[in-house]
Amino acid sequence: MLGKLARQQDPNVLVGFDHADDAGVYQIAPNQALVQTVDFFTPVVDDPYTFGQIAATNSLSDVYAMGGRPLTALALVCFPEKADLAILERILAGGLSKMMEAGCTVIGGHSIRDEETKFGYSVTGLIHPEKVLTNGGAQPGDALVLTKAIGTGVISTAIKKQKAESAWVEAAIASMTTLNKSAAELLARKAYPVHAMTDVTGFGLIGQARELALASKVSLELRAGSVPVLPGALECVRDGHVPGGLKANRDFAECMVEYADGVAEDLKTLFFDPQTAGGLLISVSAEAAPDLVAELRDSGLPAAHIGEVRPSTKPVIQIL
Repeated sequence: MLGKLARQQDPNVLVGFDHADDAGVYQIAPNQALVQTVDFFTPVVDDPYTFGQIAATNSLSDVYAMGGRPLTALALVCFPEKADLAILERILAGGLSKMMEAGCTVIGGHSIRDEETKFGYSVTGLIHPEKVLTNGGAQPGDALVLTKAIGTGVISTAIKKQKAESAWVEAAIASMTTLNKSAAELLARKAYPVHAMTDVTGFGLIGQARELALASKVSLELRAGSVPVLPGALECVRDGHVPGGLKANRDFAECMVEYADGVAEDLKTLFFDPQTAGGLLISVSAEAAPDLVAELRDSGLPAAHIGEVRPSTKPVIQIL
C-alpha cells in the first residue's frame, strides 16, 4: 500500500520502503544515522514472559539486519480489558530482559484495549551512514550464510494445537530468544566483506531471499541439504501443522523458484515457513565465508553456508 502513496522528497532518507528493506535509515549528521523499525504480533508460546522475550528479540532484529546498534525502544501493547494484568506484567518483564541484554533502553510506549493480545516494540538504533547494510548489494560469486535454523512457524502452530513435543518447543524458544546481536557485532568487529544482509522473518527463507535477489538484481542458488532446520520442524510439516502465513508465502513467491529433482516436499514447504525472530541471511565474499561460518558457530549459532549468488537469470531462485 505504501507504494501507492506519493513519495516524500527528503535527501536524508538513506533507506526507505522502496526495496522492502528491514528498517528505515535517516541521516542526522555526517557520521551518524538513525535506524528505525517497528514490529508486534500475537503470542506464539503459552508463557507470557517467554512471549515478551520473543517479541523483543524479533523487534530488535531489523536493526541488527541493517548493521545498526539498538538505542531506544517504545513498547506497543494490545491487551484485553478484563484479562489479568499480572500476565501483561510478565510480558513486559520478558521484553525488558531482552532489551537490557541488547543494551537498548525502553523509554515508554502505548497501549490500547483489544480482544486479542499483541505485543512488540518500535526500535531506534544508530549506524554510520557509510556502513549501512541493505538487501540490495549482493554480488555474483558471493556466498550465502544463514545464522539460525528455520521452522519456528510450523512449531508454533503445533504448540497452539498442543501437538508439539517438549524438545521441539525448547529448541524453538531457544532460537527465538537468541538475539542477532552477536552475529551483527562479529560482522562489524571483523570487517567481513558483507555486501548485503537481511533477517529471515515473516516472509520465510524464500520470501526474504526473493527480496534480496530482486533488490540486488541477481539470482540465488540454495542447497536444500545445507539449510539448518529446527528439531521437529519437518515432522510438523508432515503432520499438517502448517500456518496460514506459510501458505500465503508459498502462493506469492514460489513462482520464482525452481527445484532440482530429489528435493523433498517437506523441505520445499518449510522454506516458506514464516519465522519469528529468525536469523540473518548474509551475502558475503566467497573467500571469507568459511571463516565467517566458523566464527559464528564458535559464538554458539548454528550458522551454515547455504548457497551462492549468481548473475541475474530465470529462475530467480534455484534450489538444488
